[in-house]
Amino acid sequence: MPKKIFFDAERMKYPHTGLYHFCLQLGNALLQKVAHSDNSIEIFAPKKHLELFNENKGSVPLHFWHKYFLPNTNNINVWHATHQDTNYFPFNKKLPVILTIHDLNYYHDNNKNSIKRKIFLNDLQKKVDHSSHLTFISKYTLEDVKKYIDLKDKPTSIIYNGCNIIAEDKIKPMHKNIDTPFLFTIGTITEKKNFHVLPSLLVDNNYRLIIAGITQNENYKSKIIEAAKLLSVEDRIQFTGAIDEGEKYWYYQNCNAFVFPSLAEGFGLPVVEAMHFGKPVFLSTATSLPEIAGDAAYYFQSFDTKHMQEIFITGLKDFALNNKETIVKARAKKFSWEKAAEQYLKIYQSLY
Repeated sequence: MPKKIFFDAERMKYPHTGLYHFCLQLGNALLQKVAHSDNSIEIFAPKKHLELFNENKGSVPLHFWHKYFLPNTNNINVWHATHQDTNYFPFNKKLPVILTIHDLNYYHDNNKNSIKRKIFLNDLQKKVDHSSHLTFISKYTLEDVKKYIDLKDKPTSIIYNGCNIIAEDKIKPMHKNIDTPFLFTIGTITEKKNFHVLPSLLVDNNYRLIIAGITQNENYKSKIIEAAKLLSVEDRIQFTGAIDEGEKYWYYQNCNAFVFPSLAEGFGLPVVEAMHFGKPVFLSTATSLPEIAGDAAYYFQSFDTKHMQEIFITGLKDFALNNKETIVKARAKKFSWEKAAEQYLKIYQSLY
């Protein structure tokens, strides 16, 4: 009998985020996998984004009333809740549910009050209790969740994200003049990204620092600028705001290094993207980043200015002398949305 999987892609309502790309890339990879079978994927997403899914024969446009009345599940065999914060969880439905947990960043954010953080954990525990299978995007996330949530011996799987770079997409030539070497980073401008330590890397050289991403916290953006002013490098910091895929590819391809000192990553998609282009990658040792990049990256053990400069200088020399580009690209190839889709399909099939 044909089987139907309900794929919750509601997080696509937040463009320019990792969760947007997770839903888009995994959704399309799943659709390709079931294209020549009797099985089908029903995509649940904002209407304006449904056209981005290739070969989609079934879809459910997201409407505000779905928070109160979930889509009809009579013909659904498996429900995939693709993010722990989803507002569309089938608590009252009798069908298998897969819950993908990306991180506990909300709980670890000390700027959130204790009541909200407790509510977050309680809500997640309820979802775990009602799930048939739990998936995690890294070993780090699984171990972190175990500290705060009772998994109750539920089946668990670690399924890594893929690389978002699509060969068919064209690099968009940039019209802005960047006439000096530059370092690149991308992410939401917020404290957990830790971007304010990066101006240290501009001391005693002529590099620029390009920071791409939407500004979630204006006060934190000001903190980055102030850190640059203290080092007299503020004229070499550039914020691009949100960029499209073609622009992003250009920055990856043309940067001298990718720098990502984030303190809170369930996976770290930009790291794999940068490695795809064979760039030297400089990371913090926090959360999942060493697990994803392995020995293909250089790590800041602390954010002391002298230490960061030393790691950066010696890393660039090592990268050039030892042909590390090949190693970096090989690491990126370990992460594939096609592989992720195969792993998710096996779980779906085990629950029919």
